[in-house]
Amino acid sequence: MSTHLLVTGGAGFIGSNFIRLALAARSDWTIVNLDALTYAGNSSNLSDIPAEQAERYRFVHGDIGSRELLQDLFSASPLDGVIHFAAESHVDRSIHGPAAFLTTNVAGTFNLLETARACWEEGGLSPHFRFLHVSTDEVYGSLGPVGYFSESTAYDPSSPYSASKAASDHFVRAYHRTYGLPVLVTNCSNNFGPYQFPEKLIPLIILNICEGKTLPVYGDGRNVRDWLYVVDHCEALMRVFEAGRPGETYNIGGGSERQNIEIVHSLCELLDRRLGRSGERSSRHLVRFVADRPGHDRRYAIDASKIRGELGWQPRHSFETALEATVEWYLSHGVWIEAIRSGEYRRWIERQYGCTIGKG
Repeated sequence: MSTHLLVTGGAGFIGSNFIRLALAARSDWTIVNLDALTYAGNSSNLSDIPAEQAERYRFVHGDIGSRELLQDLFSASPLDGVIHFAAESHVDRSIHGPAAFLTTNVAGTFNLLETARACWEEGGLSPHFRFLHVSTDEVYGSLGPVGYFSESTAYDPSSPYSASKAASDHFVRAYHRTYGLPVLVTNCSNNFGPYQFPEKLIPLIILNICEGKTLPVYGDGRNVRDWLYVVDHCEALMRVFEAGRPGETYNIGGGSERQNIEIVHSLCELLDRRLGRSGERSSRHLVRFVADRPGHDRRYAIDASKIRGELGWQPRHSFETALEATVEWYLSHGVWIEAIRSGEYRRWIERQYGCTIGKG
């Protein structure tokens, strides 16, 4: 029998990678992708799906803030699951405009939960229905030099973004405990890979190196993140959706801790070899340390032993291999890059990092 899914935010970075993987790996899955196409959502991320897979895919332009639209989508045919990616997801933007994060991440998730609950109680969903809420390790706050986030780590969000995701996590779990809705929550570490909007560190640095532009690095550059290749993340999400225990949380990490400045230097080395730069022309000379952002968490690191032990998942790609593949993707997708690097994007970078993105 076919599995019918509603994916929210499927035109974004992680969502589009998930849809690509799911359609290719599960020939019995059909997917409706609901996305509002805000600045980081891009329907062209999925424009080249193979024809035989496209028959099982439908895009709906709309907002999870519309209860009427959600009711229509839930009632169209019995759903087997919701994979909920839709979110405002950039910390810097949340500092300048927190209201949008409250609206989308908290109220939008509430709308989804309420619609799912009503259909669940009325028997309008598959008996195998699951609601998978995709969240972040940022809800846990900041770690010291040792230790790891586990599923039992207390929440301690530092930014409006992480606070909004923490609130949505709590709502999702509450709907399981109060109403019996079969939910699953995942909290992942920093993702990277194809189709990531270039305000995030890795694509920003790749593109600026290629163009000989300033490489802005917050503070002293020694903030540590656990890096997770988006393909590995999406495989983990499929595993959680299919085999996770309702009501449970699963932390998903890449096991690849790196300082931000290490990431920047690695990208300089990778691209300098490609571009024939060395010595005084090395891209490292483009690095500029800029004022740190408020509430910048010092270190994140994930303990992924639960998903590894219960569901048998672990990353398939090494950090080095995945970083090279990511560089390759951006170098070969110039048309995609130019289509999304609008004037609004350029103004944002200049405003956020306190510098122009011109030469040097």
